[in-house]
Amino acid sequence: MPELLLMVGHVGAGKTTHATSLAAATGAVRLSPDEWMGPLFGASDPDGKRDVLEGRLVWTAVEILQAGTSVILDFGLWGRDERRSLAWLAGTIGATPRTIYVDVDRDTQAVRVAQRWRETPDRTWPFTQAELDEWRTFLDVPDADELAGRYDLLAPDEGWETWLARRWPTALGPGPDRRPGHSPSAS
Repeated sequence: MPELLLMVGHVGAGKTTHATSLAAATGAVRLSPDEWMGPLFGASDPDGKRDVLEGRLVWTAVEILQAGTSVILDFGLWGRDERRSLAWLAGTIGATPRTIYVDVDRDTQAVRVAQRWRETPDRTWPFTQAELDEWRTFLDVPDADELAGRYDLLAPDEGWETWLARRWPTALGPGPDRRPGHSPSAS
């Protein structure tokens, strides 16, 4: 059964390093918006395009999972509902979700972010310490249940499908029936 691995952590935590190692060790496909945003748009999030791109990567992940290969979403996934919705999505197509949390303290984060900017400015963006400090408050740290693969999948009133489509507008694909894995030709 393929896995959907959800990389969680702050900027500079080491998520990509860990995800790259996991991909090499397991054969999973790693999808990272950071590797697409710069070449396509020259910025981290111009005009909300990051959510659109992440949505397409979620859609791509579904296609890969359905083909039987595991996927690593190297997004950061700071919000608990982001992870819960992706766990729900994985379940709808018979994949197993798994959250991987990479922690980093504030001082180490600052050093890593500054070093990354000095060494590879073509693959990152400059961040101020004030931004990093503000963003640290946004992360919903995964609890023990989530890290053990037990997700609270109680859907919001609108349902996970609608929530996903609102969060990542291109995640579920086009057409009147946007269910994961649904193909109009299969009807």
